[in-house]
Amino acid sequence: MSFSALGLSEKVIAAVEAAGYKEPTPIQAGAIPHVLERRDVLGLAQTGTGKTASFTLPMLTLLEKGRARARMPRTLILEPTRELAAQVEENFLKYGTNHKLNVALLIGGTSFGDQDKKLDRGVDVLIATPGRLLDHSERGKLLLQGVEILVIDEADRMLDMGFIPDIERICKLIPFTRQTLFFSATMPPEIQRLVDTFLHNPVRVEVAKTSSTAETVTQKVAASPSKDFEKRAVLRSLIDDAEDLKNAIIFCNRKRDVQTLFRSLERHGYSVGALHGDMDQRSRMSTLDSFRKGEVSLLVASDVAARGLDIPDVSHVFNYDVPIHSEDYVHRIGRTGRAGRSGTAYTVVTPGDEKYLSAIEKLIDRKIEWQGEAIDFSAEAEARSDRRRRKTSAEKSSDTSRTTDSKSKRAPRKRERSAEEAGGEARTASRSSTITNDNSNPKPADTRKRPKREHSGRDRGSRAEEAVVGLGDHVPAFLLRDPRPKRTG
Repeated sequence: MSFSALGLSEKVIAAVEAAGYKEPTPIQAGAIPHVLERRDVLGLAQTGTGKTASFTLPMLTLLEKGRARARMPRTLILEPTRELAAQVEENFLKYGTNHKLNVALLIGGTSFGDQDKKLDRGVDVLIATPGRLLDHSERGKLLLQGVEILVIDEADRMLDMGFIPDIERICKLIPFTRQTLFFSATMPPEIQRLVDTFLHNPVRVEVAKTSSTAETVTQKVAASPSKDFEKRAVLRSLIDDAEDLKNAIIFCNRKRDVQTLFRSLERHGYSVGALHGDMDQRSRMSTLDSFRKGEVSLLVASDVAARGLDIPDVSHVFNYDVPIHSEDYVHRIGRTGRAGRSGTAYTVVTPGDEKYLSAIEKLIDRKIEWQGEAIDFSAEAEARSDRRRRKTSAEKSSDTSRTTDSKSKRAPRKRERSAEEAGGEARTASRSSTITNDNSNPKPADTRKRPKREHSGRDRGSRAEEAVVGLGDHVPAFLLRDPRPKRTG
């Protein structure tokens, strides 16, 4: 089948032939006719099978008629990352060489002023990330009532990045009569609710098993100790021993590990670049361009580079970390073996990665071959369990010894206090007997109950003295003097 049989316009077919493409891929052949019929489409296919062109080409044909108005785009394409949005823009520029269409890119990290100017001129194709699109809409610089076609690309990645609430808000701003196109490499169950809500009687185009990997990619796993410096050594040996390595993308789970691994490979003399979400937009695009042009042969990246990036001739992919989400594995190794080419993917596995590796093998429905000696996960699990038991036993014995020591330290103090109290009672009894003996004419005992007198801490333990009336037996000397002055003369 040729592109001319799909119903595309002559201008689009001429641009496709000029780009060197002769036959459409299965996803393109299945989706393009339905898009041209103005049907809602749900497209599922492996990464690297040409999903971008499956909505770009028919959109160019449909946009040949009509005219854009200021701040009211005719079509809207939502992408999860800046890199994917920029890549879609490149596709429109490449295939739209024979069209006079205005294309605008709304992504973070660039000037609002420049983007506002493009919107004011009128936009036929608006490509945006959800956050920046809502920023423009809330500022009153963008009206979405004129959108005829909505494309949600990499829908599962939108879910992973938490963009689903933003997409729901955007869909409420767009006319109900729009045409909606959904494209993704995987289709988690959570996305089905979104499909049921915003697509109307969609045509499902599925050209391969969901979450499957390309047969052209050779997959292997390699064992490594858990320590970082040993893990980096294993990665370097895999790179050095890899056959026909032209270039490679090395994926890490965390952004800080991207920078650490980048510096390590750079110190060992490798031609390497880094790409992660904390970099500014100019640095990210510059690094990608250097990798595409072959100026650097290794690219250490986070999952920001795992989805949809079209770098056709990547020979190898290395997973320095086993991905936590098994779907990410499909996208990562999909960076190699694209467009029918062969590729190789290595994954470095540590003893603690058994759960993640099992989830990946269950998702892709195949066992991955080991490079070298495999890890005995059962022995490792038993060893970890034994270490936990020893640690728990040691903690219990330590707690017991601390309790015994604290009790032994508290016991003498108790005995000392008891001795002091006994001594106080003895001294009190002695004073009481002395007072009784000195009193030769004791008064008869008062049978009335008297309230107990509170004593200060200084008098605690001594006998309470009887109440004193007036000054008692002691009279100050100045009171004994005659108050009358003596007369002289």
